[in-house]
Amino acid sequence: MTTWLVDASVLLSREDADDPNHPDARRLLEGSSPVATLDLAYYEVTNVAIRRWGDSQAATRLRGVVAAIEEDGGLIRANESLLGAAANLASTHGLSGYDAAYVAAASAAGARLVSCDVRNLVSVGLAVSPGAVVG
Repeated sequence: MTTWLVDASVLLSREDADDPNHPDARRLLEGSSPVATLDLAYYEVTNVAIRRWGDSQAATRLRGVVAAIEEDGGLIRANESLLGAAANLASTHGLSGYDAAYVAAASAAGARLVSCDVRNLVSVGLAVSPGAVVG
């Protein structure tokens, strides 16, 4: 069975009913397939919910989703090895350090990266969209 490593964009899409990926993100995160994420997701979802949305309740709910993934054993912690791999990926593919960290984490975990970031990750084959997983 495939483990799906979700980045923060998938977690945020699950919360945002106006996001076109919302239904697929919900199905993925509420389904029976194993899901993982990077510890960076705690920071990213909180930042977006507070700074962009101005919604502290959404921030709490989103951290709860990340905590549930952690409780299921799916939280990957950044360490020197993972961040070294991320730095190489960022240089090679022109990615942000954040995006590269998710790519590196998925590779290290033998998982498939799921992202709503079509431009930087999905279109270049580094991730699949939530719709490709549940569609």
